[in-house]
Amino acid sequence: MIITKLTGGLGNQMFQYAAGRCLAEKYQTALKLDISGYKDQRGITPRQYALGIFNIKKEFAVDNDVGYVIIFFNSNKVGKIFLKFYNLLPIKYRHYTKEPHFNFYPQFFNAGDNSYLDGYWQSEKYFKEIGEIIRQEFILKKEYFKLNADLLNLIKQTDSISLHIRRSDYITNKSANQTHGTCSIDYYKMAIERVVKQLRNPYLFIFSDDIQWVKDNLKTDLPTTYVSDGNYKDYEELILMSYCKHNIIANSSFSWWGAWLNLNPDKMVVAPKNWFIDKRYNTTDLIPENWIKI
Repeated sequence: MIITKLTGGLGNQMFQYAAGRCLAEKYQTALKLDISGYKDQRGITPRQYALGIFNIKKEFAVDNDVGYVIIFFNSNKVGKIFLKFYNLLPIKYRHYTKEPHFNFYPQFFNAGDNSYLDGYWQSEKYFKEIGEIIRQEFILKKEYFKLNADLLNLIKQTDSISLHIRRSDYITNKSANQTHGTCSIDYYKMAIERVVKQLRNPYLFIFSDDIQWVKDNLKTDLPTTYVSDGNYKDYEELILMSYCKHNIIANSSFSWWGAWLNLNPDKMVVAPKNWFIDKRYNTTDLIPENWIKI
């Protein structure tokens, strides 16, 4: 059994699921999801379990699965001190694997069966070898697939480019602002220019949690549809991004997944090379090699 701790919003949960799913596939064992962290979310942007919309293998961990050792590691100062010594053990002898840093951790695959995974695991290297499985499982369940047919047809009939601008908590939450920051207008202008010059019929589809700000600040002469009008669920927007032929993403796991799920073999994906303001994070393995970094 592999247990993966879920935290954060939809994009983060998708990374955590994908990494856990890959390790579970290696051992041909069950994957369980620990969602207990959503019970107490003081001091952070409130989130909730969000993966139920997908055709994933869903099984939730219970207290007996998680075990007292996990509770001990996460609940007191003594546990955190003990964890430092525990992490000196070879990973194959541990049952609790905490992500040691943001960049890819190769020892992840040495974690044994019956492992509890605690981290963000934000690199396709954690699940690339089962990429087709992940793509199939991150398909909306039939009851959630209610995308606007006219919009979907327009996306399919044009050289569609999704462009995602994230603001919300990156602006209003002090911690998120100091860690992430937001992508500049100059970034988006350069990204648009980079993609458009290679297309015959470019058409922008803009997604944002602050669409009026985008209308006021990002000017373009390209044919444009502002998708985020308050009528779409977040997962609907993510899937609509994935149907676009090309993608310009924000420093957000949400649009990262919109681009990664894009099946166009000739897609151009532009991503910000500076994912964080906080330089302590090593993002070397975050952006796939064939994506364009600006």
